Amino acid sequence: MSEIKSTPMMEQYLRIKEQHKDALLFFRLGDFYEMFYEDAKTASAAMEITLTTRQKVPMCGVPYHAADTYLARLLKKGFKVAICEQVEDPKQATGV
Repeated sequence: MSEIKSTPMMEQYLRIKEQHKDALLFFRLGDFYEMFYEDAKTASAAMEITLTTRQKVPMCGVPYHAADTYLARLLKKGFKVAICEQVEDPKQATGV
């Protein structure tokens, strides 16, 4: 992970993920909950959604308004999930 150019958002994600290693981290960015790295690979397969990449980082996401459906799928399959809400005004946020 260290070879990827880090952004403040990604540094925050990694700090929070470090505290919740045993859970898939739903990380709120605007209108989506995003997952990165191994969480993205695992979650995309379990939820049957598309896995993409940005700057070589695997990622997937679900719209916040549909999150309950996806969370229920993961919990039913036995996954532990941590949810990180965005407290910054999305209009003020910049960059992934």
